Amino acid sequence: MSEFKTGFVAIIARPNVGKSTLLNKLVGQKIAITTPVAQTTRKNIKGIYSDSDSQIIFIDTPGIHKPLNKLGEALSEQSKSVLDDVDLILFLVDAQDEAGRGDKWIVENYLKDTKTPILLVLNKVDLIKDLAKRELNTYSYKSLFEKSLDTVKVSAKTGRNIDDLIEKIKNYLPLGQKLYDEDEVTDQNMREIASEIIREKIIFATKDEIPHSVAVVIENYKEEENIDKISAQIIVSNESQKNILIGKGGSMLKKIGTNARLELEKIVDKKVFLELFVKVVKNWQKDDNFIKSLGLDVK
Repeated sequence: MSEFKTGFVAIIARPNVGKSTLLNKLVGQKIAITTPVAQTTRKNIKGIYSDSDSQIIFIDTPGIHKPLNKLGEALSEQSKSVLDDVDLILFLVDAQDEAGRGDKWIVENYLKDTKTPILLVLNKVDLIKDLAKRELNTYSYKSLFEKSLDTVKVSAKTGRNIDDLIEKIKNYLPLGQKLYDEDEVTDQNMREIASEIIREKIIFATKDEIPHSVAVVIENYKEEENIDKISAQIIVSNESQKNILIGKGGSMLKKIGTNARLELEKIVDKKVFLELFVKVVKNWQKDDNFIKSLGLDVK
């Protein structure tokens, strides 16, 4: 019988490289919201992969970039806090591009001095056909480090080489025992999942008008045998954003609510009653206390 391995793996990347898509593919179902908008992930989310000889606890971190406000600082701190406490760091990059300023900033500020092993993961290889360019791009990332890095090329979207990535990760894990039941794929509770699903639907519905100015607070979540009843408050920074979210005759809020409810019903496998309200909290992204109330750390 083979030895069992257990370990923690952080996924680090600049915004919008595909961290959440990769996490969902690794654990086999959606646990992290995915949008085309940078900084979608706001909390470290654990995804749990289990097979016959290992259990890997992945930590999806907020996309890293130089923070511009208190919210940005909190997101940056979320990412940085896990690096010394994991067994491996996956540095996820976009194989379509050469290493850019954002990648260099991450290496200089997060990865250069860490003692944790780093595995370079090149994502979106399905979108680049020029093999010579792909190798040049790979070299540009590897050259950011003084030591040689192990690399894996994957497509989080299609699942290409995901099995190879899992096997590579196992090489870095210590021997251990299962920390979670086999059917567990995340440590998030349904209140947290509901909040994130609603925020995802807001981002898709409002495009560039709202995303960075919105937070979702679950006021009440009541589970009954045949239905879950949820009441949520959507927080925005000003009245104009509130008007956009509500829409003409409440049309936008109804669309967001319907889309979120349908997705939540798939997750809980029963009916969901979802009630949404919109509240203005002026400049909440700069308010330490409010950011802390969302469960984010502030320096």
